Amino acid sequence: MLIDPGSAIIRVEGLRKRYGTLEALRGVTFEIKAGEVFGLLGPNGAGKTTTIEILEGLRQADSGTVQVCGMDPAREQAALKERIGAQLQNTVLPDKIRVEEALTLYAGFYRAPAPIELLLEQFGLKEKRRAFYEKLSGGQKQRLALALAMVNNPELVLLDEPTVGLDAQLRRDIYALIERFRDERRTTLLTTHYIEEAERLCDRVAIIDHGQVIALGTPRDLVEESKRGARIEASFGKPVATDRLQKLDAVLDCREAEGKYFIHAQPIAATVSALVRFLEADGNSLLDLHIAQPTLEDVFVEMTGRKMDG
Repeated sequence: MLIDPGSAIIRVEGLRKRYGTLEALRGVTFEIKAGEVFGLLGPNGAGKTTTIEILEGLRQADSGTVQVCGMDPAREQAALKERIGAQLQNTVLPDKIRVEEALTLYAGFYRAPAPIELLLEQFGLKEKRRAFYEKLSGGQKQRLALALAMVNNPELVLLDEPTVGLDAQLRRDIYALIERFRDERRTTLLTTHYIEEAERLCDRVAIIDHGQVIALGTPRDLVEESKRGARIEASFGKPVATDRLQKLDAVLDCREAEGKYFIHAQPIAATVSALVRFLEADGNSLLDLHIAQPTLEDVFVEMTGRKMDG
């Protein structure tokens, strides 16, 4: 049963969770609409996994309210499991279980499972159907974990760091699967600490840090609201004092590292024009120049004063 597009499939308000002296969640609030790909973006230890485990009913919140598919995960876990699929950070199966056996086993837990043949086809596992789990590559194990999450044909899919440890090609394969979920109007909650992943896949993101949501919106809206402006990366014929560049039109900040100059500016055109005039007047030359628009990384830096190192 798919929820009408536009309605809320997940509602979280004032979520709090403490482990001893560590306050993992400090009033987390967000809402996810049916059919969207929603990202929880933040560094490791930010509270992403704790949040998703509470949504799955694996952990009990200390306070706050949670509704998933109109149900309380802590009280209605049996009914909820028929409607959600979940891929955890670490999926561990017996070494000697075969791919097809694992899918058949999981299918037996549900009233109306998806056809095993279809899952093998969709997740590129047909040739590995008789392979033991221990013989699968890291990417194949991740594909199997995603197939297991889809075995009950869920309306909501919860993915916790699904591409960690994968190479670039395997990561792109997982991206294609998530984009297919969107095409199927299947709601997806994705946790990640990869900036480019959130920007590419997510309709909306909640940036979470130290157990709090510090920004919420579409990637484009969050970037456009950023005050850091576009970034110029430039190399010059001879060194320039950064305090001189700081005085150019529309420059927000400037730093130098290993002979390259990094300038945030808004509007960017005014700074580029001023930079060219400055170099000509100074008898200097422009060796290289790249302009990059702000990213979610810039939003995170602006709000926390540090980079998202994972």
